[in-house]
Amino acid sequence: MPLVAKRSNRSAHGGTPAVVVLEKAGVPHTLHTYDHDPASALGYGLEAAAAMGVPPEQVFKTLLADVDGRLVVSIVPVDRHLDLKALARAAGGKRAAMADPTTAERATGYVVGGISPLGQRQRHPTVLDASALTHDVVYVSGGRRGLDLGLGPADLVRLTSATTATIAR
Repeated sequence: MPLVAKRSNRSAHGGTPAVVVLEKAGVPHTLHTYDHDPASALGYGLEAAAAMGVPPEQVFKTLLADVDGRLVVSIVPVDRHLDLKALARAAGGKRAAMADPTTAERATGYVVGGISPLGQRQRHPTVLDASALTHDVVYVSGGRRGLDLGLGPADLVRLTSATTATIAR
């Protein structure tokens, strides 16, 4: 599906900060909405991949981790797990642990299951799994459950000031 720079109807995306960032930057992107099923056994990311009909390795989840006392954003494929040791190395730290969900929500301004790497309340160091660079388009949360954004991985790196490393296993 081709990416186009678009000005979206605010009601279509609820004015999420993630979409606003893309629009302000003029970044080509696509919006994908679906009805989130709270009872789904798939988990947020796999549910999104299935609803959009795209391979799970092309859909990325945003996770926050504490690396030596500072929050770091990690972006990994939904069908894989975050390798905390690899994240710590990539972030220049020694030890990483998953951030408390309440801390993640407070730091990003988004709810768990809808945390976008774009438009977060505070900027944090960000590491994108290197597998993203093998795709023309990757999909990330648009800032709420049931909304994903398609964009080029180079644009994702640029807008988040991310480094890339193999952080998924």
